[in-house]
Amino acid sequence: MEAPPTVGVEEEFLLVDPRTGTPVGKNVDVARTAADSGIDLQLEFTRCQVETSTRVHSTTTGLLTELRELRRGVAACAEKNDALLLAAGIPPTPSDDLPVTSTPRYRRIAEDFGILAHEQGLCGCHVHVAVPDREAALQVSNFLRPWLPLYLALTANSSIYHGIETGYASWRSVLWRRWPSAGPPPHFSSVHEYDAAVEMMLSLGVILDRKMVYWDVRPSVTFPTVEIRVSDVPATVEESALLAALVRATVMTARKDLAAGRQAPVIADDVLRAAYWKAARLGIDGDGVNPVDGQLIPSRDLLGTLIERVAPALEELGDRAFVDDAIATLMARGNGARRQLNAFRARGELGDVVEELAEATLQ
Repeated sequence: MEAPPTVGVEEEFLLVDPRTGTPVGKNVDVARTAADSGIDLQLEFTRCQVETSTRVHSTTTGLLTELRELRRGVAACAEKNDALLLAAGIPPTPSDDLPVTSTPRYRRIAEDFGILAHEQGLCGCHVHVAVPDREAALQVSNFLRPWLPLYLALTANSSIYHGIETGYASWRSVLWRRWPSAGPPPHFSSVHEYDAAVEMMLSLGVILDRKMVYWDVRPSVTFPTVEIRVSDVPATVEESALLAALVRATVMTARKDLAAGRQAPVIADDVLRAAYWKAARLGIDGDGVNPVDGQLIPSRDLLGTLIERVAPALEELGDRAFVDDAIATLMARGNGARRQLNAFRARGELGDVVEELAEATLQ
């Protein structure tokens, strides 16, 4: 029997002033301190962002442990540089400028994409699940497409932006989809079709390189994995591990369907866009769209449908109890979007939002 696929997670974080919550451009300093502590920290597009990457894991327990260690370690490095680490999809406090990290690639992106590149500070979470090859990654991607809005709703963590309520659980996802290569990918029937689409974007200049294929699920450019990029960075490590567990179980289920000769449903682009908008607007607490039939359904019920669908994989992985407990905790306490709103509405103070996020980041 084939061994379950391995999994890894990348998380992007904000660095903010511990007194005001304003983004601060200290990622180079924090990364240098992290390197001295043995932590490999990547610089993100703006100087107020850093990114962590886990090792490859075969168990969710091991993944959860490392995610927790990474957050605590990077938070300590940030503190040494008079900065606070926040797991938030977008900066909740106003910021006049988010300077671009000074690397040749980032500077070129900033030059070519104008204000779109400068209005960043957007932090996501990327889950990598091992697959045999690119063909398998694309076939699995088609099975993942219908569930992308649900993953987004579950992890939404960007309801406050620049000091105001956005009216969206995930405003990050709305801002992110302005990029020409972002959002849900088309349904691809072959590697040739995928490569042709990427070559078209390169030839038109709407992406500068293959790393700018920002679709929410794609064959990884760097690793032998399928990469799911749809979610805000979750508020807590448990929510990140929950997302990874659900994604890995969905990938396993898709591969078994493919081995049995079953094909992924072809979801119309307009239906998927509608499902995305509902997920970004209402998160896990409202109605979502079942992309397969286009009908409204409470997102919590849609989550139950996913759990039922991937239950055999969760059992095989030994993740069913963790997933059930993590979902129960999230529903009772709220994901990052709800926690931000609750903190802001209590007194109307942005400092309360920053405090809530900082606590959740290390929870």
